[in-house]
Amino acid sequence: MNMQTNAGHPNQVDTAFLQSFSDAWNNHDIEALMSFMAEDCAFHTVAGDGLLGNTIEGRDAIRESFELVWKNFPDAAWSDPVHFVSGDRAITESTFSATNPDGSIIEARMVDVFTLTDGKISVKNAFRKTRPVLTPQKSA
Repeated sequence: MNMQTNAGHPNQVDTAFLQSFSDAWNNHDIEALMSFMAEDCAFHTVAGDGLLGNTIEGRDAIRESFELVWKNFPDAAWSDPVHFVSGDRAITESTFSATNPDGSIIEARMVDVFTLTDGKISVKNAFRKTRPVLTPQKSA
């Protein structure tokens, strides 16, 4: 894991850390993914009843939630990532794409806003553009 631990920002990680987190998502590797999460962590989903979507807390619940994404969208992918780090906050922009069970396609730009604690992700707050689902093109 690539972590920066300079004296001014002991919680700061670098963009390589965020890229490795993105790679774990694309590899559907739950063990690698969870290695980036702090012991006391929270995940705010892109949708839900609350102001922050649904809030999921604790490593076990977050692990189940992350695995559910891959179960619901076996072809889920996050492409074209751009990463930013500033102190104990970080952002990853990417394009989320996946096929719904009905065959329609989701493709939208999204942002994860991270709060960092001791070189790990303590909060993952996900935002995604809302747009109509796409219909797959039929080949002739």
